[in-house]
Amino acid sequence: MKEVQYQYHPDHLQNSEPLKYSAENLNRGEMIINMGPQHPSTHGVLRLEIVTDGEIVREVVPHLGYLHRCFEKHAESMPYNQVIPFVDRMDYMAAMNNEHAYAMGVERMLGIEGDIPKRIEYIRVLVAELNRIASHFVAIGTYGLDIGAMTPFFWVMRDREHLMRLLEWTCGARMLYNYIWVGGLFYDLPVGFEEKCTEFINYLKPKLDNLQDLLISNQIFIDRTANIGVLPMDLAINYGVTGPMLRASGLKYDLRRVDGYSVYPELDFDIPIGTGEVGTTGDCWDRTWVRMQECRESVKIIEQCLKQLKGDHKRTRDFDPRAVVPKKIRPKAQDFYVRAENPKGELGFFFRADGRSDQPFRCKARACSFVNLSVLPELSRNVMISDLVAIVGSLDLVMGEVDR
Repeated sequence: MKEVQYQYHPDHLQNSEPLKYSAENLNRGEMIINMGPQHPSTHGVLRLEIVTDGEIVREVVPHLGYLHRCFEKHAESMPYNQVIPFVDRMDYMAAMNNEHAYAMGVERMLGIEGDIPKRIEYIRVLVAELNRIASHFVAIGTYGLDIGAMTPFFWVMRDREHLMRLLEWTCGARMLYNYIWVGGLFYDLPVGFEEKCTEFINYLKPKLDNLQDLLISNQIFIDRTANIGVLPMDLAINYGVTGPMLRASGLKYDLRRVDGYSVYPELDFDIPIGTGEVGTTGDCWDRTWVRMQECRESVKIIEQCLKQLKGDHKRTRDFDPRAVVPKKIRPKAQDFYVRAENPKGELGFFFRADGRSDQPFRCKARACSFVNLSVLPELSRNVMISDLVAIVGSLDLVMGEVDR
């Protein structure tokens, strides 16, 4: 067999170089500006190379860096159950959601998905939806900061603190939980959790109304976000965009309904979509509005979970949250893909098991922030530089998922 050798060509590395454009290939009056990574949350992973003509953006090239987390290679060097702490770090704003997706994937490979007790499933959905609200609060609050509104940020950080304390109460960790295990949970809910969570939900409902009045319905906010960064539905589908970004473009696509995993088919909730209420469907305002409405839907889901956890699936003395946790995880040889609806979109894990090892031969993560970022050059062409800030903020990126 003829040996195939890699043949180097300078164009192959063009996108990895510090600048794609140079003075030689710019038109008259154009210049190159670097945006980022000065923000603390980007910490070296994202820099935008912008070609401008005055204040007009002609082209945007995202340059990605490295957090050196090496999630996929770590996952391939340790047993399936020891990967969960690393899953937390991909999207550290939604660690519970990450754990839920990963644990669900391994359980399906092992064929034990149907053995998980309903109380565990309701607890998983409960903590995942609490984390979804916390993630959306960061997205909404920091987005307000990006375009000059400071007060909403303080409001959502105040309310998010209650959420973080509830989640910390469940497992002892503040952001990186390691709470949802393959086959079960680290612990059952603390005694009194259901009552405290109900108290918090009753507190939160009017706060959501206040936040919407203060920020989303504010005329200044509308002027800064309506008709800006419009993402048509066909373009979103072609780029593989998912989550609130896709739904803001008008497509009612939510994996909690489409795939119907865990106990979501038993729960009543709506899927908000963008309608162009104050501008064009799929603009920055629609994306923020969808996240805001999803917080309300998560509240509805949490209330139903609490009702189940205090009713048909209430706490009992003999309940063991680790009863189904397998002592040895060795799935049969297979390729498997599982996906779940995370706050930022579809999080997927591909596994290749060789049937002989308790470690995945290959583990590939489909990270929603990385895919959603890919559409930025399309959204940013021929916009004002000030609007580019609003567009980037509306993507709700977390660099742990963008890390390559």
